[in-house]
Amino acid sequence: MVSERIKDLREKLNYTQSELARQLGITRSSVNAWELGISVPSTRYIVELASIFHVSTDYLLGVDHTASVSVEGLTEKDVQMVYELINHLKSMH
Repeated sequence: MVSERIKDLREKLNYTQSELARQLGITRSSVNAWELGISVPSTRYIVELASIFHVSTDYLLGVDHTASVSVEGLTEKDVQMVYELINHLKSMH
């Protein structure tokens, strides 16, 4: 799953394995090994890949049933209200 997602996302950005490897500071053969499922990226690289591909780490790891809400620019009080609303809505189902 991780291997397929890395390859698909890399290809969508029209990156070669070498270009992705250069961005991550690793070898092309490391990227190739990830895409073939021979090895799995460390946590550090999962986070870096998510940033490069503009996806969540959950998505890269194959967790499809999550969603995220950006709370950027909100105050702590606003964030707390968002969490309370989410919990309220969950309790209704």
